[in-house]
Amino acid sequence: MKVTIDADACIGCSLCVSTCPEVYKMEDDKAVVIGSVVPKGAEDTCKKAVEDCPVTVIVIS
Repeated sequence: MKVTIDADACIGCSLCVSTCPEVYKMEDDKAVVIGSVVPKGAEDTCKKAVEDCPVTVIVIS
């Protein structure tokens, strides 16, 4: 499972980081993905962050 964030559209609310710090971190006031693949055991919280993103800029593939 891979995840990406549209950095141009990210508003930097950090909700994804609060929800799933194993996958997301803040960098220069924008959320970024840590690594290229979602770690085992973090899939559910990663999906929750996608659902909760207020500007829907996170995509799972």
